[in-house]
Amino acid sequence: MRAALEATPELGLRDACEAVGVSRSTLYRAQIEASKPEPASVPTRTELLLSSQPRALQPTERARVLEMLMSERFADQAPHQVYAQLLDEGIYLCSIRTMYRILESHGAVKERRDQLRHPAYQKPELLAVAPKEVWSWDITKLLGPAKWTYYYLYVIIDIYSRCVVGWMLAERESAGLASRFIQATVAKQEIPPGQLTVHADRGSSMKSGLVAQMLADLGVTKTHSRPHVSDDNPFSESQFKTMKYRPHFPQRFGSYQDAQAFCRDFFAWYNGEHRHSGIGLHTPEAVHTGLALEQSKLRAGVLLEAYNLHPERFVRKAPKPPALPTAVWINPPKRLSDIAPEMPPGTQ
Repeated sequence: MRAALEATPELGLRDACEAVGVSRSTLYRAQIEASKPEPASVPTRTELLLSSQPRALQPTERARVLEMLMSERFADQAPHQVYAQLLDEGIYLCSIRTMYRILESHGAVKERRDQLRHPAYQKPELLAVAPKEVWSWDITKLLGPAKWTYYYLYVIIDIYSRCVVGWMLAERESAGLASRFIQATVAKQEIPPGQLTVHADRGSSMKSGLVAQMLADLGVTKTHSRPHVSDDNPFSESQFKTMKYRPHFPQRFGSYQDAQAFCRDFFAWYNGEHRHSGIGLHTPEAVHTGLALEQSKLRAGVLLEAYNLHPERFVRKAPKPPALPTAVWINPPKRLSDIAPEMPPGTQ
């Protein structure tokens, strides 16, 4: 083949091909292949990882984010809590997902306790589009100083704002206490007749005729979970989980006064400081009072300033703060468009 390629004027191309036993078509194909450029090498995974990305944080910036997340102030808080608090202080370091990536690279992302998984059940269909429309209430036990001793914590939560509008700690569970507690909370929140729906599970106090009569007298609609299905009351269950997974929640309380002091501090934190993921990372108190709308505008300004400073770190447009809910359901219908087609995006 090489002899045929190097044919000279003294020896024609046809004679050279016959001499080496190669057809001219084979020679032509070899010439075409020889004239093709060398294929470009495909970069390896390591080369791709080491290449500089325009949106990537610099090593010093990643170190600053890690230091902030590991600080004593934020060590016990999830990244979305840290993100929201820093935004409210006029500070933007990176996105929530980037915070998780940095923590994951240092082995700092994991569940603190085993998480139970439950099958999906059909829940009561209740809708709130503003505060003071749907409340959820429940009672949980707090362990006392000795075995078989408990304190009973009564809690009412507004499902739209996630604000705890009332709580009471008692040494027993009774329909009379529950009735007086709910009645006092409705009066404190100045709820007019016909506006409010109160949802609860099927405990003895929740189903009692005394509570039912009191709610009817106040013009309040009542609903209940299905039997043996705790997930039909998700907002109260979630709030109790948040309380019992707090770093300083004790295994037992030394006295009634200890439990009362803990609950007082917890609910002040929960309503006034805790940034809730279900309400756009605002505090329940801010959503319940309407201050969250102004806070959202301030957050948008902080994010726009960060985008103008480093637009290469964002994809296509400036980031936006998490949206406030427009509607909150207990068990939304399978086809929301059939129930409320006029509802805007953002419905929970």
